Amino acid sequence: MKLIYPALAAVFLAVPTSASANPIQRACLASDNNSSRALCSCIGDAADATLSRSQMREGARWFDDPQRAQDVRQSDRASDEAMWQAWRTFSSLAEQRCG
Repeated sequence: MKLIYPALAAVFLAVPTSASANPIQRACLASDNNSSRALCSCIGDAADATLSRSQMREGARWFDDPQRAQDVRQSDRASDEAMWQAWRTFSSLAEQRCG
């Protein structure tokens, strides 16, 4: 019986909850595209590896407002260009790892 508790703890710690998931992973889980928990976790890991927390929060907003992403992509502001480049890096990594 003593061996069951560490095994259960490992299982529960390995499954991200919405509270421990980053903003990209939470947006993926909440989206209407029927993404699996495993896929959203993989995408969240790619975000952790490439995006800052503020970039994750901004990118997560794009799930509900794709026009916002388009506005950033077309903007001439240096901060928007940096965000778009970071998003492209994230997207490439997510596609490689999770695709």
